[in-house]
Amino acid sequence: MVAYNITRQRGTFGEHLRAWRMVQGLTAQQVCERAEISLTTLRNLERGDGGVRLEAVLQVARALGVLDSLVESVDPLRTDLGRARADLIHRKRVR
Repeated sequence: MVAYNITRQRGTFGEHLRAWRMVQGLTAQQVCERAEISLTTLRNLERGDGGVRLEAVLQVARALGVLDSLVESVDPLRTDLGRARADLIHRKRVR
């Protein structure tokens, strides 16, 4: 079941990136040029195909102007749980 969920989420993520491209009136080629990736890579990402490098994902997000939002979305300190357990994030390993 986990694999299905990841596959679905990849597809949704790709759809969201495509929607951002369309909202901004950008062609796939324009995003590829800005992100310095191939058209095949962008198409794979927008379709939710696996195997796209994280660097390519981040380059596309930057080209679409959503990189900061994407990075901030995984910041644990933006959640109640993360803030409650912040001491674990900053704790140094004792040798």
